[in-house]
Amino acid sequence: MTLFERVKEVSKKHGFSSLQTLSEAAGLSPNVIYGWKTKKPSAASLQAVADQLNVSVDYLLGNTDEMYPRANDDTPEHINLDEALRKQGVVMEFQGKELSDKAKRKILDILKIVDGDED
Repeated sequence: MTLFERVKEVSKKHGFSSLQTLSEAAGLSPNVIYGWKTKKPSAASLQAVADQLNVSVDYLLGNTDEMYPRANDDTPEHINLDEALRKQGVVMEFQGKELSDKAKRKILDILKIVDGDED
């Protein structure tokens, strides 16, 4: 699978309607990702897209099949649950099934009630 094909596949999984939308969300010109069919991306552009998709650059390049970057074994992984639950396009699973954005909002509402931080 090429870089372009992998980016296209992951962007669909993360709810981007088009590669143009992904490019703009990553702060790039609208058609830059389409150019990756024939040209190598700059490191900065590739990192911006990887960050937007929450995957590693190595995954996009096909150097690993592990989609999500791992924290150093010595460093505990830090996940901002509030941000993850609010952010559209973040893929979260429970018991092998992807959570809908509606389910994520309900989880966030429950956590706010439990924490006593109702808006």
